Amino acid sequence: MQKSILITGCSSGIGLCAAQTLQNRGWLVIASCRQTEDVETLISLGLKHVILLDLNDEASIESGFHLAKEIAGGQLDALFNNGAYGQPGAVEDLTTQALRLQFEANVFGTHALTRLAVKHMLEQGCGRIVQNSSVLGLVAMPFRGAYNASKFALEGLTDTLRLELKGSPVFISLIEPGPIESQFRANALVALKAHVDIKASRHQTGYEAAMARLGASKSNSRFTLPADAVVKKLIHALEADKPKARYFVTFPTYLMAFLKRVFPIAWLDAVLIKGGS
Repeated sequence: MQKSILITGCSSGIGLCAAQTLQNRGWLVIASCRQTEDVETLISLGLKHVILLDLNDEASIESGFHLAKEIAGGQLDALFNNGAYGQPGAVEDLTTQALRLQFEANVFGTHALTRLAVKHMLEQGCGRIVQNSSVLGLVAMPFRGAYNASKFALEGLTDTLRLELKGSPVFISLIEPGPIESQFRANALVALKAHVDIKASRHQTGYEAAMARLGASKSNSRFTLPADAVVKKLIHALEADKPKARYFVTFPTYLMAFLKRVFPIAWLDAVLIKGGS
């Protein structure tokens, strides 16, 4: 029997790669995105089922989820919560509204969609939920406070939900990517310019360097991997008899998870400050 999955954030990067790969593997994929023009683009790329779903809008989340269920014939087997963005900026420079917007998409919208999925999957007697987190859900780096906080929150909610689902037929996993080829940096640059008063900040020089880095056509990290590195982990989380609680992707993620366990806080802080500058 064909398995079905709803994927958020499919306009580019990891979400697009996941949708295309799983459709080619025989999954019934319902790809979602926020913009109408992206729906048309995804259909032109060969995706069979594409819907609008805006994680900043609870009504859109509910209507999108119910439409996905209809497309799947009433049984949605999996959810990949991939949609998110990064809001750069020093904590002192971030407005509370900017932080709210970050949490709205990365935490509250994901939580609302996850609740709908858990209820549905418990009723049907099976299901997989996979949350796309980040190395910045494991450790914090300077000038990434909003994104750090949102991913730390997602990790806490997911860990708790995993304990609460113990013994049920629903499994939940976290994927922890590091640097991945995507539109993430370009979107972060837009968010930085929109929500931080760069000229008024004592961190102006750092922001100017960050804008140059975020505006570059390619990541300056030699550890950057293509999106399919994440999708390989996603496939295991979806198809393995015993999915893992966490999947690390890229060398920096493995390294930071190790250093967090063994380094004194002061040593780890020094590494993170250097890496985040």
